[in-house]
Amino acid sequence: MEQTVVMTGASRGIGRTAARHLASRPGMHLVLLSRTTPQALVDELRAAGGSVTVIRADLSSLRSVSEAADEVVELVLSGRLPPIGALVCNAGVQHANALSRTVDEFEATVAVNVLANHVLLRKLQDHLEFGARIVVTVSDTHFGDLRHNLGMVPGPQWRPVETLARVAAFPTPSSSSAGRTAYSTSKLAAIYLVHEYARRLPAGLTITSFNPGFVPGTDLARDADAVSRFAMRRIMPLLSLTPLATSPDRAGRFLADAVLGTASAPSGAYIDRDRVAASSPESYDRQREREAWEAVEALTARFLPSSADPNPGRENR
Repeated sequence: MEQTVVMTGASRGIGRTAARHLASRPGMHLVLLSRTTPQALVDELRAAGGSVTVIRADLSSLRSVSEAADEVVELVLSGRLPPIGALVCNAGVQHANALSRTVDEFEATVAVNVLANHVLLRKLQDHLEFGARIVVTVSDTHFGDLRHNLGMVPGPQWRPVETLARVAAFPTPSSSSAGRTAYSTSKLAAIYLVHEYARRLPAGLTITSFNPGFVPGTDLARDADAVSRFAMRRIMPLLSLTPLATSPDRAGRFLADAVLGTASAPSGAYIDRDRVAASSPESYDRQREREAWEAVEALTARFLPSSADPNPGRENR
């Protein structure tokens, strides 16, 4: 059976590997949402027999995300693409400070890691076929302990999402520590929203969060200082030979498996690499989950259809 997989963050890192695995599946049509066309990857996938469409989407612009979603819907409704069987929100950013601002005047980390995913999901949810899977890439930095991130990223410091969406939400906002705190906190917010989506999405849709583990060797730290970039790209990859880290190739295969449903996972579950596990104790908070949902709905309302139901589906509370 043919189906479309809509994916962000496929141009590099674990997303690139996942895209290779997904494109190799019979009947799979990949739609890559990307700021620029990853031509080398597209050529590679097509040469291997894969079906690939690239739609321009700048995740730091919620209008761009909304328009990209509209383009996907148009292609599906016109029959130029098969029904959407999966949505993969894999893209993520980590900045060297907490002062980076998007064109929408949001703090850039939260805008890309949280708000863009929300706009994309809300615009596409009514066009996902029954049985579709939604996978949101998160991070075990939300645990905030030495075991999960080797002390490289400070733990989350929760604030209301309205505060997190503004620049300078953390002390010493110009520091790399504030930028990394914004990252871990945005991933905690993403998990809260996955829990809330699971209660609110229509029956027949499954949403999970996916943690690739500590994956050195990717470009996630591309905006960090020179020393940190060197360590992540040249030194930390050696940890992939130990249980402390995951190689980009293995993490990408795990992501593809999560999209394909290789491991059975209920809606709202946290997939830790290749198995369902518990996320941090802090990540289970009904009040924060509901408040986060209400906040992102309000912050992104102007980028959603005016007729959008803010409470789609039936809440199982």
